[in-house]
Amino acid sequence: MRRPPPHTLRGQLTAGLVLLLAIASAAVGITTVLALRGFLVGRLDQQLEASGGRFAASLEHESRPDADNRPDTRGQAESTFGARLLRGAVTQASVVDEAADRKVALTPGDRGALTGVPADGRGHDIPLATLGAYRVTAVQGDDQDILITGLPLHPVEETLHRLEAVEAVVFGAALIATGVAGALWVRTSLRPLQRVTAQAAGVARLPLASGDVDMPAPLPDANPRTEVGQVATALNRMLGHVEDALTRRQASEERLRHFAADASHELRTPVANVRGHAELALRHDEPLPAEVQHALERIHSESQRMTRLVDDLLLLARLDAGRPLEHEAVDLTLLVLNATADARAAGPGHRWLLDLPEQPVIVRGDAHRLQQAIGNLLANARVHTPPGTEVTVALEADAASAGLTVSDSGPGVPAELQPEVFGRFVRADHNRSRSTGSTGLGLAIVHAVITAHGGTVSLTSTPGNTVFRVSLPR
Repeated sequence: MRRPPPHTLRGQLTAGLVLLLAIASAAVGITTVLALRGFLVGRLDQQLEASGGRFAASLEHESRPDADNRPDTRGQAESTFGARLLRGAVTQASVVDEAADRKVALTPGDRGALTGVPADGRGHDIPLATLGAYRVTAVQGDDQDILITGLPLHPVEETLHRLEAVEAVVFGAALIATGVAGALWVRTSLRPLQRVTAQAAGVARLPLASGDVDMPAPLPDANPRTEVGQVATALNRMLGHVEDALTRRQASEERLRHFAADASHELRTPVANVRGHAELALRHDEPLPAEVQHALERIHSESQRMTRLVDDLLLLARLDAGRPLEHEAVDLTLLVLNATADARAAGPGHRWLLDLPEQPVIVRGDAHRLQQAIGNLLANARVHTPPGTEVTVALEADAASAGLTVSDSGPGVPAELQPEVFGRFVRADHNRSRSTGSTGLGLAIVHAVITAHGGTVSLTSTPGNTVFRVSLPR
């Protein structure tokens, strides 16, 4: 399996440094071996030239009747090879062995290699099956024959192999040392970049979406002439702009929250007065004209709706401000029973089902606010589903948490609305009649109340199966 390349900048720089050194070492090693081989082979050619071809010439004289029938091996190095060719055929072949000559049994391949050597007096490499690789020269003899003299290439090859082994050890050790030193050097050089990365990662983990955010301290001044220093400077400037924007946003949200709380509080009294006067007028003994009667009824209905809206806005403002909730033992089972009974009375056309554990589920929290959250979930299922819809309220618990699910078989929540369904003033149908009294704050209150209790609420919805899941710590 091929090993994947390093992904970190430190790994890439270290690998690149080692790779460049490996390429340079290979180039130096190949050049050194080739140069040494050329030098050693040149020395062999000089020795062949200095020998004058006496050994091969003595092979030529060996066939004369007046000769002593002994090749001349004086001054010849051991393993010197000599051969005589006449009319393209090898007639004699000997090698110097311990100051004497020894006949050589040539294979057909050896004879072919010898006959292929040009008689130009220059050195050529040929392989001999019986002797190994040789460096040979060929010259014209006195009897129109060709005399070949050669020296073995084995010492040259042995020297080159020894050099290759030494270079492999030296270059290998150099690569390992360079890799270790390069990794340490790169790691030291990239420490400022690691601080930049840690700073960016820390900012990414901050809850920037809402609330007051404590931005981390700026990075220490780095050398602006380096790339890392430029990145650190740019990051500090960006974090400064982000911190300023978050501060302004937080101040704007605080002003808006205070305005909502103050406006809601101030509106409660006039709305209550309007509602009271409308109820008083409707209780008048004398008959009222039909138009006046209808107008008073509408005023009373809208004042009730406005009262609920003001109460919801005031509750959200208090939760946003972090007002402490009551922290007492709450029987969640009883709250579910009461809320389901209220929902069954308000929506008799729906089928209300309960799935409760045998033992009461007790949590710590504000009973009034939890009752309101559960009631809003059931009201949401009743208002946004047609009559005949089956609504199931299930409660379960373990040692750590209590879970409440409200599921229905209605048409479901549109996919584009699901990500913001717990937002404020979010409506499934912006053009629908408001005769139901919905303010678009019901699910926002559920989310705010459950979050204030340290729990979570989520939604999964498909046509025919919509489920709201609430989890509360016990």
